[in-house]
Amino acid sequence: MKTLRFGVAIALIAAFALVSGTLSPAVAGAGCCARAKTEKASCGSAEKVGAHVGATAESNAKKAVAVLEALESGDASVIETHVSADTYTQHNLAFPDGRQALVDAINAGMLEGTKVDVKRVFEDGDYVVTHSEYTLFGAHQVGFDIFRFEDGLIVEHWDNLQAFAPPNPSERTMLDGATEATTLELTDKHRKFVGSFIEDVLIGGDFDGLSWYFDHDAYIQHSPAIGDGFSTLLAAVGSGELTMVYEKLHGVHAQGDFVLTIAEGELDGAPVAFYDLFRMDEGFIAEHWDVVQAIPAESEWANENGKF
Repeated sequence: MKTLRFGVAIALIAAFALVSGTLSPAVAGAGCCARAKTEKASCGSAEKVGAHVGATAESNAKKAVAVLEALESGDASVIETHVSADTYTQHNLAFPDGRQALVDAINAGMLEGTKVDVKRVFEDGDYVVTHSEYTLFGAHQVGFDIFRFEDGLIVEHWDNLQAFAPPNPSERTMLDGATEATTLELTDKHRKFVGSFIEDVLIGGDFDGLSWYFDHDAYIQHSPAIGDGFSTLLAAVGSGELTMVYEKLHGVHAQGDFVLTIAEGELDGAPVAFYDLFRMDEGFIAEHWDVVQAIPAESEWANENGKF
């Protein structure tokens, strides 16, 4: 394990606003997957304003988006329709296991004022990944959610949240950019390529091979404090402003040119979860979004399942 230094103070300091006390029950019905059994997940889409997708009416992606929309509408019956009553494993560390905990929160009005705008939806096999803009308890946030389905019902959920930041030096936000997966036939190739980038460079510290993954300055960046271009990325590496340590890759989820990675690590010595979404183009990483969230102490967890 090597230490990777990026000049991303704004994005990462914002992430710390989401430590244990602010993990919200509003995201308990959406999810994110990173355990070993989830390592072959990927992405598809569902129809919704702001989510450019092509899922059928009964697809898992459509159901996942409906669950997220129910957090805004307050319609608990949607949760009861699409989330398993018998087995629902929760990885949002502020929320207990089981469907009823979410239903009760909605019925009690705890989520009143929640807004959800799903920007991207990816589906592969039993997993659905969403990338969304949230208003949760008055806070403007960005989140990734991953749902695992069995027999058409959601049975497991993970998520990662970060405060929405102002546009970065290239005037890009945390959510704009490409929304539709393409080159579906290259899914497995892209999954392996991006997985190698995380394992070899960010975890393994092979910074000499960093340029192999990028087509010079044809690189679009949505991380809040870094601008476009590979040269800008190189300038940020080794800046010493903050220390980000990627320690373990827990999952890689892909469809076509979109690849989401879930990694465990540290920021300034505190444990965090790194969710990085990459878009591939012509064999290189062409675009990047991320969400970083602090992981609370185990004594503060509301379930025993862990973040990953």
